[in-house]
Amino acid sequence: MKHQQRKKAYVARNTQSNKNEISEIICQQLINFSYFKNASTIMCYLHCRSEVRTLEFVKAQLKHKKRIIIPYCTKDKNGENKLGLWHLEDLNELVAGTWGILEPPKTRWNDKSKNITAEELDLIIVPAVAFSRKGARLGNGAGYYDRLLNQVRNDCDLIGVGYESQLFEDIEMNEHDVYMDFVLTEKQLYKTGVRHYSSV
Repeated sequence: MKHQQRKKAYVARNTQSNKNEISEIICQQLINFSYFKNASTIMCYLHCRSEVRTLEFVKAQLKHKKRIIIPYCTKDKNGENKLGLWHLEDLNELVAGTWGILEPPKTRWNDKSKNITAEELDLIIVPAVAFSRKGARLGNGAGYYDRLLNQVRNDCDLIGVGYESQLFEDIEMNEHDVYMDFVLTEKQLYKTGVRHYSSV
């Protein structure tokens, strides 16, 4: 079921028209969102392929007092996929990495002055292949975000962002998958309630 949903969602996302304009609408709604305004340490992905565009949004936030964190794909000590968390202060710190996504150079991945822990995050802006209005999330299948989202504080707000065309009525969730607190599209902010695990 997940494979079929992922395939259908990729098509919907790839064929979404006016991606730049719709992304601007979504990002402006984020800026005006009270949970975003109240958060100090915010993680935001840098888009690739057909995801909601976030580069200009991140660039603008660097001028404000927010502590902006970007993720990068790496491995843990056991060789499992994990997201590194980089405190971004200038876009010039980044280079094109996996899938062309901007990330810190590998030579600096162990820089303790720039890396933070998941427990420090107040809010995460989460991408996906698809969402449901109830907060279920379908990722690319590599498990990067799944591992991170299971490590954050309970009061760290999770906001999934996507096009309305990426929404499914229902998405199959596995035992350790984490639901979003909110899902934001160009049309609406869907409040999903208190975060919970699919096994509950």
